[in-house]
Amino acid sequence: MKIKILLTVLAGFILATSCNKDDGIKLSDGDYLIFGHFYGECFGEECVEIFRLEANKLLKDNNDRYPGYSDFYQGNYHEISNEKFEEVKDLVDFFPEALLNEDNKVIGQPDAGDWGGLYIEYNYDGVRKFWLIDQMKSNVPGYLHGFIDKVNEKIDLINK
Repeated sequence: MKIKILLTVLAGFILATSCNKDDGIKLSDGDYLIFGHFYGECFGEECVEIFRLEANKLLKDNNDRYPGYSDFYQGNYHEISNEKFEEVKDLVDFFPEALLNEDNKVIGQPDAGDWGGLYIEYNYDGVRKFWLIDQMKSNVPGYLHGFIDKVNEKIDLINK
């Protein structure tokens, strides 16, 4: 009987520790994740919100320009409070690693129906990529749905 219990506990431990969840990406010095949203048919300061998350700080773009479809976003960043950094620093844990294998820079039809888009840029160990992602979930792969929600949640937290 003790052997059955021991084997059951051991099997449960092995199953629990062997199923690695996606731990997201990690940021070291020089690495960053730029994230933000953009809305073309919009008026006001919050129509374009772009942020740069680094290993130890969060920066906000002053330019607030609609991102282009062919090149990296050129931001003019300034550091914002450590409190805001603490609220959003875990965003990298939700970054879907499958996005790194995405061949298309434009996923879906960002802002085509005035529902907005996301700008995501990733720089890790010299590898730099960007994507424009549709906010309409029916236009993008399922693996992005949770990340879209999380990016929007973090932007809302920063803007409070």
